[in-house]
Amino acid sequence: MIRVLVVDDHLALRAGLTAVLTAEPGIVPLGTASSERELWPALQRTKPDLVLLDYHLPGQDGLAICRHVKRTMPPPKVLMYSAYADAALAIPATLVGADGVVHTGAPALELYEAIRLVARGERVRPPLSREMLNDALARLCPDDLPVLGMALDDTPTAEIAAALRLEPRELDARIDRMLAALRVEVPASAS
Repeated sequence: MIRVLVVDDHLALRAGLTAVLTAEPGIVPLGTASSERELWPALQRTKPDLVLLDYHLPGQDGLAICRHVKRTMPPPKVLMYSAYADAALAIPATLVGADGVVHTGAPALELYEAIRLVARGERVRPPLSREMLNDALARLCPDDLPVLGMALDDTPTAEIAAALRLEPRELDARIDRMLAALRVEVPASAS
């Protein structure tokens, strides 16, 4: 049984996702949240295995929220759910510890499979084209490239910090800088 918390600011999408997830054996939607403010009490109340997290939320974006969620103990798996789920989002999502990225337009079967894979500990992200990777590399400082490489190889942040002889706060600052450089812009019409 995979217990899922749905986080999205659109009521219709939350209701639709809940209905779709309820229809699939082995997946149990525990509840929903429409914002970061609603997320924290819902996390404490439900203790989900997986958080299905919209990238574009009012206030903080899904990347910042994912980063905070992954620091809870024990951290749930996080599957980012976005209309912008391409390699441009996959790279920053990986840096903040997201376990997967799936497009909101994905068919239900693809969503179910992504949830199952992430729940098993596998990563789900769109393929990274050479062009997308080169674009990301061009936007980053040379010192950031080892961080990116290890993150894309699914190295835990504690191991990245140890390998680069960085204090956790130094690695956090570096990741913040990288996220600013790799920011995925969401059109105003998507709000």
